[in-house]
Amino acid sequence: MSSVIETAGTPTAATSLTASGSTPTAPRGRRAHSRRRHGIGFWSVAFAFAAVMAFGTVPAPLYVLYQARDGFPTFTTTVVFAAYGVGVVGSLWLAGHLSDGHGRKPLILVSIALEIVAAILFLVWNDVSGLIVARLVTGLGIGMLTATATAHLGELRVRATGDEASAKGASVAAGVVNLGGLSLGALVGGALAEFVGKPLMVPYEVFVVALVVAFVLVLAVPETVDRPAERVAYRPQRVQAPAGKSAAFWAAGTGAFAAFAVQGLFTSVAPTFLGTTFHVTDRLAAGATTFGVFAASAVSQLVFARLAQRTQIRLGVVLLVGGLAVLAAAAVVLQVAGFIAGGVVAGAGVGLLFRASIGSAGALAAPAQRGGVLAAVFLIAYAGLTVPVVAVGAALLVLPTLAVLIGYVVLVSALAIVAGARLAARA
Repeated sequence: MSSVIETAGTPTAATSLTASGSTPTAPRGRRAHSRRRHGIGFWSVAFAFAAVMAFGTVPAPLYVLYQARDGFPTFTTTVVFAAYGVGVVGSLWLAGHLSDGHGRKPLILVSIALEIVAAILFLVWNDVSGLIVARLVTGLGIGMLTATATAHLGELRVRATGDEASAKGASVAAGVVNLGGLSLGALVGGALAEFVGKPLMVPYEVFVVALVVAFVLVLAVPETVDRPAERVAYRPQRVQAPAGKSAAFWAAGTGAFAAFAVQGLFTSVAPTFLGTTFHVTDRLAAGATTFGVFAASAVSQLVFARLAQRTQIRLGVVLLVGGLAVLAAAAVVLQVAGFIAGGVVAGAGVGLLFRASIGSAGALAAPAQRGGVLAAVFLIAYAGLTVPVVAVGAALLVLPTLAVLIGYVVLVSALAIVAGARLAARA
């Protein structure tokens, strides 16, 4: 089964080649762009994608500092995190599909601008209410970006090379950029908080600069979508399977939900678990733990890229479930190394399962509708990032930490097994 970028890179009216097969056509009203410019555009979008996703996880190792400074409970941390999820889901629902008709580049630029606003909010309004608003704005930008940048990278790569087969490499690149960016944000946030003064200021100052650079770079990126001559009526994104493909769509959605539920654990309450259960309060350690999980998700896609799709799915489920089991066992026996190692192994499984889920979804729709289908699956995925974490925060108000963690592991493992079995059957 082809991956999402491979399918997303399939030429449409906006991305088709000329009869000679050597010169890509340009969107209506624009001069033809050189392959070199499309190649540079690919890397510019990749950088912007990575910068935005990295900014999304910068606060992960800092929540403990906010909590210690303001004295709020763990449940408040999950509320702050939930604001991010609400922003992502709301943005995906309202705007995640708009790039199919309005162009990839405008949506990416708006997304980066929202992240710059969020970074400034973190700097000037950093009490609990400010954190909630800043995380909401962060989510709005990321929800607008994910499906749009995923599709844009594939289209740029096809135009840069003149070869549809090159989109397969863009598939791996998009997965690495997405999850790799998330991993770097947590590590950078933790490292800056540990080794520089003003730990709740400097990380955001660094990312203001990085995001401004990303915005400037994307300004020069070629557009790859030919806007329709007639205005398309607006409607919110529908979480709806393409006709006759409901089972495959919901299998992909369930896999993405389970994968992001693991990621949500490590971008919200895992640092708190480290502090309360294992008494690890080092900020770099908290950031490195989240980094390890997301980095494993990115690296596994590279290491196992040559395996058959069905094998990747099965291996992903084994790694995800096995890693979570090790994590839970380590929490029972209070072994912090096992907790971190289990998270890294589970993260490797997340990368394979998530890529298979998005690839399966991308193959269900024609190119003109692919952005909308991807946005729908990303919407389900980010529900997995948010809903279980909020449930954990609420449960921690009345239940012991260990019981909540084990319940979380069991639920996510069950979802991953069901989704993996259905995805593998269709691979």
